[in-house]
Amino acid sequence: MKRKDFIKKIIGGISMASLHPFLNWADQLNEEDQKLPVLFIGHGSPMNGIEDNEFSKTWATFGKQIPKPKAVLVISAHWLTKGTHITAMENPRTIHDFGGFPQSLFDVQYPAKGNPSLAKETTNMIQSTTVGLDHDWGLDHGTWTVVRHMYPKADIPVLQLSIDYNKPAAYHYELAKEIVDLRKKGVLIIGSGNMIHNLRMVAWDKLNVNNFGFDWAIEMNEILKQKIANGDHKALIDYEKLNKAAKLAIPTPDHYLPLIYTLGLQTASDGELQFFNDKLVGGSLNMTSIKIG
Repeated sequence: MKRKDFIKKIIGGISMASLHPFLNWADQLNEEDQKLPVLFIGHGSPMNGIEDNEFSKTWATFGKQIPKPKAVLVISAHWLTKGTHITAMENPRTIHDFGGFPQSLFDVQYPAKGNPSLAKETTNMIQSTTVGLDHDWGLDHGTWTVVRHMYPKADIPVLQLSIDYNKPAAYHYELAKEIVDLRKKGVLIIGSGNMIHNLRMVAWDKLNVNNFGFDWAIEMNEILKQKIANGDHKALIDYEKLNKAAKLAIPTPDHYLPLIYTLGLQTASDGELQFFNDKLVGGSLNMTSIKIG
């Protein structure tokens, strides 16, 4: 029995017209699709969105190496909400959520489509909480500065899942597990933030110094990588208990929580784990990123 016929059979008398968007999305989902990897990307400065540097070049390379996804779902450090929401509009706007940068950065538009059907299906997968269908947000710089390098043609639908800022890391880890099957259905999921992110302590005069980090940042970068490589997710969830350096490296959880989503999406069959863009910036930031699967 074909997938569409099976769906029609189990939904019985429900209006087919009302289910048309879902059926279109379901037709695209092949249970035999290759499971896509999951990424955590340190996005750093918004300027990485328009600069051709070592970080953006790596993003572009991954866009060519990873099997082309049917859609991209990003958990960005810059969409913090009460409750959990997912973008559900046809045409998400490009959000320029920053200040003090060149006009050329504000001029960027990334016209990727959304996918309301996928948004709805994702809400159905998440049973631990009610997920709101959002029609106002769009794509913030934690998303488009990265994805436009990976998919410059903007020919792949892009959605965002918000971060409920009132919840602890363990909540986000478990929520991520509820959407892991999206990886098998052609959806590339990206956590976008920075593992080490302390803007108050940035050495602005050292921004152009390659791989410059304060001692505590160097220490934490190595500890975090070791914990990730060893699969010690409990320690990473309870990051505040790691050591004193953790309080400097992660003074607020906004840029760290996208990593927790990525870890929650890891499965036993993923095998290879790869670190990339493993650099410190300005003393108190890192760009260290991971590819799982």
